[in-house]
Amino acid sequence: MNENREPIEASAGETSPRLGANRVLVIVAVLLLLGAGLSLGYGYHQQSLVKQITAQDQQLNATVSQLQSQSDALTAKLNDMIAAQQAAAAQAAAAAQQGAKKATAKKAPVVDKRYKQLQAQLDDQKKQLKETQDEVAKNRSDLEGNLSSTKDELNGSIAKTHEELVALAKRGERSYFEFDLTKSKQFSRVGPIMLSLRRSDAKHKNFDLAMMVDDNELSKKKVNLYEPVWIHREGDPQPVQVIINHVEKNRVQGYVSAPRYKNSELTPTLTSVSAPISSVPATDTSNSPANPQKPPQQ
Repeated sequence: MNENREPIEASAGETSPRLGANRVLVIVAVLLLLGAGLSLGYGYHQQSLVKQITAQDQQLNATVSQLQSQSDALTAKLNDMIAAQQAAAAQAAAAAQQGAKKATAKKAPVVDKRYKQLQAQLDDQKKQLKETQDEVAKNRSDLEGNLSSTKDELNGSIAKTHEELVALAKRGERSYFEFDLTKSKQFSRVGPIMLSLRRSDAKHKNFDLAMMVDDNELSKKKVNLYEPVWIHREGDPQPVQVIINHVEKNRVQGYVSAPRYKNSELTPTLTSVSAPISSVPATDTSNSPANPQKPPQQ
């Protein structure tokens, strides 16, 4: 009887690792699907911007073409009037009779008046065409800037691990503050803002976050993992960014990215230009990712 039980216990021991491996594969598949969904969402946003640029370009080009056609028509009329005036002047010079000269003298002011009217209309059309072209150039520049900014957000600047965050901090463009929050109604100071975790869903990888920014309480609900939360603060040249790169039950980890200098600090003054390097105050690194807490291994 004992000899028959041993094989059964051995097979039960082999089944448990297989179940564990299957669970890991399922989790990896879910993460890949989430990553693919985020990529498709960002791609659709970028495609919408491109369509918007194309539609506005077509509309503005149609307006330019219409104004150009009107300008060409007025130019043709003006040339006809000039030719008629020249013909009348030649006829007046060739006429020997005084009556013909008087008739030509009477027609000349009428022709001159119409010529001035057409010239004024042509000048007005040219002015409108120039303003439209300037507006087209400005709108195109703004749209291209928005598209370039969107591409920068899609291509990078989001750290998913502690090592990637250290690499971003080495660029020296922004300051980074890592945090580890548990569910609470109390706010915790993280860099230039205060944060409070109100809910976290480890299964679906989303959370609710409350923020205190410049004495104003803000809230973001159902924010996904790696989804950036942008906060525009008065006096900052660039927005503050909040990223959550680890979600557990009633706990999240991530970082706050803020511009290193304010607008007032970026404006050059005589004192700041002449000050030696040694007089520049050192940056506060108490909350910087120099010695941050690494998120737990999953």
